[in-house]
Amino acid sequence: MLLSYKFIIIFLISIFLSLQVWAKDRWILDKNLSTIKFELPVLLMNNVEGKFLNFEGFVEIDLEDYKNNKAIFSATLNSMEMNYTKYKDLLLGDIFFDVKKFPIALVDTKKFSFNSEKEINLEVELTVKGITKLVPLKLEIYLLADELIQLKGHLIFSRTAFNIGKGRWSSTAILRDKASIKTNLFLFKE
Repeated sequence: MLLSYKFIIIFLISIFLSLQVWAKDRWILDKNLSTIKFELPVLLMNNVEGKFLNFEGFVEIDLEDYKNNKAIFSATLNSMEMNYTKYKDLLLGDIFFDVKKFPIALVDTKKFSFNSEKEINLEVELTVKGITKLVPLKLEIYLLADELIQLKGHLIFSRTAFNIGKGRWSSTAILRDKASIKTNLFLFKE
């Protein structure tokens, strides 16, 4: 009797867990089609512009009530290509990004609601140099096919809030404070 009771409990738990797995759609980033670009305004010069070549990410959509969605994206900072190539080592060093200690930047949406909107505005957690701050993210969502979506995102943040630029580079007189990240992400249903 006790053995059958344990079997029933294990069976019910496994069904519940299976239903939880089925209740979410997972979308995986296609790195060949996707881009993550950045820009930092500079006074009286061309802006610092570039892109990340190495990044990862996924989105989980809650199919039951669309309230427990989640997305996480990361970029490997030393994979950046930029227009000021002679300053790349300076940017990757401890004055700016300190990639030896903090090699990855991360965007985590935590839980958010989504129910077929074409555009949503989120407060996401941006982590750079071990510092996490809430920043606004505007997303445009395009359903390209049943198993392919496109996310165009725009995120603006304060570089000084993340200690990006120490010493004389912390001044915002020439190297401005507001940096932006623009994404064009393509995700396939897993």
